[in-house]
Amino acid sequence: MKQYSTLYKQELLENVIPFWMKHSKDEKHGGFFTCLDQFGNVFDTDKFIWLQGRETWMFSMLYDKVEQKQEWLDMAVHGADFLKKHGRDAEGNFYFSLNQQGQPLVQPYNIFSDCFAAMGFGALYKVNPKDEYADIARTTFQNILNRRENPKGKYSKAYPGTRDLRNFSLPMILSNLSLEMEHLLDKSLIESLSQEIIQEVMGVFFHPESGLILENVYQDGSFADCFEGRVINPGHIIEAMWFIMDLAVRKGDQALVKRTIEIALNALEYGWDKEFGGLFYFKDINGFPPQQLEWDQKLWWPHVEALVCMAKAYAATGDERCQKWFDKLHDYTWNSFRDEQYGEWFGYLNRRNEVLLPLKGGKWKGCFHVPRGLYQVYKTLENVEVNQPELVKL
Repeated sequence: MKQYSTLYKQELLENVIPFWMKHSKDEKHGGFFTCLDQFGNVFDTDKFIWLQGRETWMFSMLYDKVEQKQEWLDMAVHGADFLKKHGRDAEGNFYFSLNQQGQPLVQPYNIFSDCFAAMGFGALYKVNPKDEYADIARTTFQNILNRRENPKGKYSKAYPGTRDLRNFSLPMILSNLSLEMEHLLDKSLIESLSQEIIQEVMGVFFHPESGLILENVYQDGSFADCFEGRVINPGHIIEAMWFIMDLAVRKGDQALVKRTIEIALNALEYGWDKEFGGLFYFKDINGFPPQQLEWDQKLWWPHVEALVCMAKAYAATGDERCQKWFDKLHDYTWNSFRDEQYGEWFGYLNRRNEVLLPLKGGKWKGCFHVPRGLYQVYKTLENVEVNQPELVKL
């Protein structure tokens, strides 16, 4: 696997990060452009808080863990300054989107804006320890916990009391965010929260009959036989499994590590398109037509997260099934998404693996999944090589 470590590091530092350094910084109004076409041209100037927080985190993390390049730190501060100035409403909730100048466009209906803002400020504090960064990260994290039971609040479209569902996305993200924030939070809070999240992800949302994780369940954890209750997102499952795997490694819980791997392998088998290759975006657990019209598209992030998951699984256990899946995912992903001519990776393919949208960034794709995935794979496999001939042990 050594050749992969070198390849992924090179792709991160020589292809992907230079693309965002060159094209995403808004020198005039602050923050980052994320709507970039194949060549890096800006095709829309709106700014989405998810992606502002994620890019701030990305450059903070690179400065912290790869190399102390001043240009990376400057990018992180640039993003944080824009978020600090424009990102929140009077109650401290982060908006969903702003215009180029920083004026609010979409209300703070989505708690994930807060999640990625907290992640960005928390990471920046590690490398630029200003009290204001720590304060924003802590208060935002507490706000997330306060809104956890009703994350959309008054912006929820669901009629109360008829079909009250719990969604998998927030506990999934908290499993990663809690570790990203541990340097700023009380250790006992992190330990109790991580245990609670593990139970929620691996218990409440686990579907024993299929060995998969459901996107939505009733409040009591029971199966909801409706569109929302039957939907399966293979990419979400696989990404969550490497988050939980990280928690399991931290706890020294080898049984939990093995369980995450089995669920991830189930999701790969279940979600893989046997005819054209690649992971379906959505499936219905009972085999009915999914409600999402984009169900058969192939998106960048599930494949990148699957590569991370299989790399970590192999590093932790040496399971040959994980190595075989990594090889298969690598061949598919690099041949299908990577743009060798103009840099970075495409995000959206049709079922036949043809580029559907020739963009490198937009409302949902930014400087996050691809570079984070490349970093995670190269560091994971680099550590395996360092520890050879024995694999990484728990």
